[in-house]
Amino acid sequence: EEGVLLGRRAPPIGCPHRKIFWWYIYCHYEMLSLGASFVQIKFDDLQFFENCGGGSFGSVYRARWVSQDKEVAVKKLLKIEKEAEILSVLSHRNIIQFYGAVIEPPNYGIVTEYASAGSLYDYINSNRSEEMDMDHIMTWAMDIAKGMHYLHMEAPVKVIHRDLKSRNVVIAGDGVLKICDFGASRFHSHTTHMSLVGTFPWMAPEVIQSLPVSETCDTYSYGVVLWEMLTREVPFKGLEGLQVAWLVVEKNERLTIPSSCPGSFAELMLQCWEADPKKRPSFKQIISILDAMSNDSNLPDQCNSFLHNKAEWRCEIEATLDRLKRLERDLSFKEQELKEREKRLRMWEQKLTEQSNTPAIICYISGI
Repeated sequence: EEGVLLGRRAPPIGCPHRKIFWWYIYCHYEMLSLGASFVQIKFDDLQFFENCGGGSFGSVYRARWVSQDKEVAVKKLLKIEKEAEILSVLSHRNIIQFYGAVIEPPNYGIVTEYASAGSLYDYINSNRSEEMDMDHIMTWAMDIAKGMHYLHMEAPVKVIHRDLKSRNVVIAGDGVLKICDFGASRFHSHTTHMSLVGTFPWMAPEVIQSLPVSETCDTYSYGVVLWEMLTREVPFKGLEGLQVAWLVVEKNERLTIPSSCPGSFAELMLQCWEADPKKRPSFKQIISILDAMSNDSNLPDQCNSFLHNKAEWRCEIEATLDRLKRLERDLSFKEQELKEREKRLRMWEQKLTEQSNTPAIICYISGI
């Protein structure tokens, strides 16, 4: 398998990995044809400071690129992943700027611009979020939508992010949002099959199930980020990742949209969370929807009233979380009860089998 993945040989005809192999080869040479190359930065040319948090597959540090006298973010890796190839061909106002990579075994890393205001997640879950108003949310919702539209439709190679969430959106010094952390990203194909990578509360049902996905799996995640900005709450707070996965896939549960949330925002989120990926809007459509919303003269008052009266509607979110926790506990209890009952029945049948060699009696008892 290692030889196959490294491209030394193709899988045999009929092998389920054969299509994946040729798609990898296609993407690899497409990247080469696009001139996918990057600056190799010396490890000793970086002065490291504090840990800024963890990205997918690595920890992120604030650092100084000494020779360029530039403040940067460095994501330390165990090896150079496809993320560097992807970032090297991307250029957009709402995508983190890539400077180069460190490739000096055992030191590997990706060097990008440093977003001094931190992540959107940190902002939302701090006192700073109390300043948010309609203009704030609309501007940032548009920033993310434009960045994602670029990835899906305008970049040299179409990219599915797969791990869009508020932690992977950072705030530059000028307040512009930038999408980062492409460690889980993959090149786009119409039936791309994804392994289970991402964070459950933001993951689309088809990603959770490791089914073939399209770019609209990012649309689902976008709806969750929009919900975060509007509610300034943690999605599915208090629930374990696997609990969330089960509720989303098996019970078709979604985040609670408070009843006083402006209708246009509520409708957009529900469209993003459609179970059928084909029914979700593209980011081009989302941009059009946001444009129309910005021209609604009644929306600012509705939105600002909603944002400033959190105490009145937060109980709706908490009530749903309590219900979901009870549901999960009840089902876990019932599942354990059934397992115990099945175990007792097997022990009983085994005991009867040992005590009697009469098949008729055993069959009769087993059929009760």
